[in-house]
Amino acid sequence: MNTNTLYTSLRIAASTVLCSLSLGFGGQVFAATELQVWHALNEHNSQVLEKMARQFNRSQSDAKVVLQGFHDTDALDQALTMVDEEKRPHLVQLPEATGLDDVATRGYIRPMYQLLANQGLKESTWYLPKENNFLHDSNGRQLAFPLMAEVPVMFYNIDAFKRAGIEPAQPKRAWQELQSQLVAVANNGARKCPITSDQPVSINLENLAAVNKQFYAGENGNKQGFNFNSLYVRHLSTMISWVRSEIMTPPEFNDISTQRFAAGECGALLSNSGNIGSFMAQSGLNFSIAGLPFYPQVTETPGYPFVTGSGLWAIAGHSPDEEAAMAQFIGWLAEPEQAGNWYQNTGFLPLTREALGQIKNGYYDRLGEWESLVTVYGQTPEATTRGFKVPNYHLIRAMFNQTLENALAGRETAISALASAAEQANQLIRQPK
Repeated sequence: MNTNTLYTSLRIAASTVLCSLSLGFGGQVFAATELQVWHALNEHNSQVLEKMARQFNRSQSDAKVVLQGFHDTDALDQALTMVDEEKRPHLVQLPEATGLDDVATRGYIRPMYQLLANQGLKESTWYLPKENNFLHDSNGRQLAFPLMAEVPVMFYNIDAFKRAGIEPAQPKRAWQELQSQLVAVANNGARKCPITSDQPVSINLENLAAVNKQFYAGENGNKQGFNFNSLYVRHLSTMISWVRSEIMTPPEFNDISTQRFAAGECGALLSNSGNIGSFMAQSGLNFSIAGLPFYPQVTETPGYPFVTGSGLWAIAGHSPDEEAAMAQFIGWLAEPEQAGNWYQNTGFLPLTREALGQIKNGYYDRLGEWESLVTVYGQTPEATTRGFKVPNYHLIRAMFNQTLENALAGRETAISALASAAEQANQLIRQPK
């Protein structure tokens, strides 16, 4: 079954079930099935989803989507654990398995392949191949709807690079060459924020490996464990020196870094692609996109970062008509027009190959390397860029965050910080979940 046929089948199947349930005997008409959808999107992306939900609600009378937003996925997850079982929502945004925890193992989660199969539907063929493991199980089955899949990139302020006399006004991909540029950026109007990030573990550990074509969590991805070699020590030592010499502002969270970049304060920002839409909507911000930096001494050409982000997970325990409505909404979001608009308006990766056929002329004109960075994710990934599965990684990642904060603040050397982090991480791997 090709993808277009699949979308059509998905929508027809779900609509048929809903119609039969809503019409009942004697032509009696029931109210639309209400779908509660919880998310933790930023303000801009939340507005995009709200607009799409309104369009879906107007497009048919069988189901009505009601959105509820949270400050972040931690707050959403906490609310999910506290709410009574019968009051749980239908779809929720939660990170991939390497985030908070292995979401798929929770008793109240309904795997997406099961939800769609129960509506007489087959698993969809998405833009991201199953080999990169994002929101797939070990058998390659879709666990959640990859609505918020994203990758880290380097955003840069074109005007800041121009003021620094850099021609062309764009960052170098090699870390050492970028360092020289940032000195010039700092000395020409961006002293408070030459470069910053809101993703310290992603940039300085996880994707330091992927972009330099190294395995992150164990040799060949099989032997689980961490051993931060000279690449990590060299890199973290460099980042410590950048902070000390004030060409890098330490990572800031709670949208502080992204807001500073949006306001034009920073020369560059290492963050996730899901910010593209909000930056494009920011008046007066002249920015573009490059891939993450790499070390030419390690690899001649850079690799590609891990896919990260989150997806919409289905909650179990709902009635057949509610599950039919859930499938209908998922199917509608995956249709080429909606999927194409979502990609262009947010910066999350395309849901389907057909979504790329909806791209408007001129979309990529101001986005630098974004088109080439996206294209590679439609292909089978290299072994070093496939997603990784590490037991208790939500605890490990929190510890890594604290380790990097201490090192960048000068409280630990790179060598001692990374050695201690690896030892603690390997202990956490062996602990029961």
